[in-house]
Amino acid sequence: MSDLLTCQEYKAVAASLTPASMSFIDGVFRPASDGATIAVTNPATGEVIAQIAACTKDDVDFAVQKARSAFEEGCWSRIHPSERKKVLLKLCDLIEKNALELAVLESIDSGKPIRDCVEIDIPEVIHTLSWHAELIDKVYDQTAPVGTDAIAMVVREPVGVVGAVLPWNFPILMLAWKISPALAAGCSMVVKPAAQTSLTAIRVAELAFEAGVPAGVLNVVTGSGSVVGEAIGSHMDVDMVAFTGSTATGRRFLHYSADSNIKEVVLELGGKNPCIVLDDAENLDQVAEQVVAAAFWNMGENCSAGSRLIVQAGIKDQLLERVVAHASGWKTGDPLDPQNHLGALIDKGHFSKVCSYLEMGKEDGHDLILGGESVDGTYVLPTIFDNVKNSDRLAKEEIFGPVLSVITVNSYSEAIAVANDTEYGLAASVFTANAKKALRAAQSVRAGTVTVNCFGEGDVSTPFGGYKQSGFGGRDKSVHAHDQYTQLKTIWIDLSDDAVDG
Repeated sequence: MSDLLTCQEYKAVAASLTPASMSFIDGVFRPASDGATIAVTNPATGEVIAQIAACTKDDVDFAVQKARSAFEEGCWSRIHPSERKKVLLKLCDLIEKNALELAVLESIDSGKPIRDCVEIDIPEVIHTLSWHAELIDKVYDQTAPVGTDAIAMVVREPVGVVGAVLPWNFPILMLAWKISPALAAGCSMVVKPAAQTSLTAIRVAELAFEAGVPAGVLNVVTGSGSVVGEAIGSHMDVDMVAFTGSTATGRRFLHYSADSNIKEVVLELGGKNPCIVLDDAENLDQVAEQVVAAAFWNMGENCSAGSRLIVQAGIKDQLLERVVAHASGWKTGDPLDPQNHLGALIDKGHFSKVCSYLEMGKEDGHDLILGGESVDGTYVLPTIFDNVKNSDRLAKEEIFGPVLSVITVNSYSEAIAVANDTEYGLAASVFTANAKKALRAAQSVRAGTVTVNCFGEGDVSTPFGGYKQSGFGGRDKSVHAHDQYTQLKTIWIDLSDDAVDG
């Protein structure tokens, strides 16, 4: 934390900000076509930060038209790959120069702790952009083994106009996960940030234009999901949609695609992720530290949160003692205070939802061993319920808050069965000192990412996405994300004697 400022200094930065709030389309800021706006409030204070444009279907149509024109003109899609790389690396430089502004803006817009914005989110945004930029001129196309009478080239081409619909829990990082591979591939984009957290996306689009991304290539259209999100998903001239958010909303995009132009859809959805601790796990202090991070990082507003602790009975009491001790050190409060690990939940509606699970856990007779309380109608303290059954709602439903359910098992096989007994399959963790058990568990748990003796999501080089109702159609991050924003084309050249002699 040595590079962090004081709370007072961050508040001074926040007070100095005048964030852009209009949509960014075709290289300029634009209000909604009918002039409507939506108030954006600081989740921690209730203060109105800005009035963003509440765009309409007409605004989406205009943005898609500009994205299509830019794509067909080739000002981005057909320039030399090294030129795209140069521009995206310049964007990285601009984000780094404006890192303090972006971190504070992200914190006051979303309620995220400033320490996470400064130390995790903004550095990861830069790393993601630079990684995909560097990949641009290092990915080769192929030829197929078709003999000497023909040459068959298999080449990648940008998919076209991409719609990206973002969540509110990691606003700027999820923006980077979408725009980095799509822009690197040569696509044009229409981005819809969450209505609650649009401000950093608008600012990044402005910086991208300053870096040299041509007008019309990266457009940000703000507004509600029911209007702007649906218009993007249903649009006949959008070639692909990448969505991160709830499973319920993700289903809608499949319907939108089926009812329009059968556009490609990539969905990164919810999770109810298991954290398995077997009775041979070593160094329970370190295990407890990882369990706490998995459950409570970003206030539990994380699709890969380890919200189910599945622990063997033999070490349960020892582990929970350490988990409670570690979790008690996670301070909750003002997001701009770098001493706090947990900030404010995103809005009053979500706060009420999470609090309803606190009451449910108490009413259902689960053992409350930590937390279970809210503060100032804004914050929820880290909460742990013991003696939860996997069939209970606490263990079945994605709470998206700082609530950990402890499920006791008696064997390795029971732990794996409980872990897989869910409609989700995004992430999982397993803790054991037995390498064979670790590898067998990693193979057996049906999840897109399985970490061993740690909590995490891999890094930018590893794909991220889910099995079952946690994902559909592709992955974020890695070269696989880069490829999914492209189409494969076969070019067949006849070299047969007839073709040559003729």
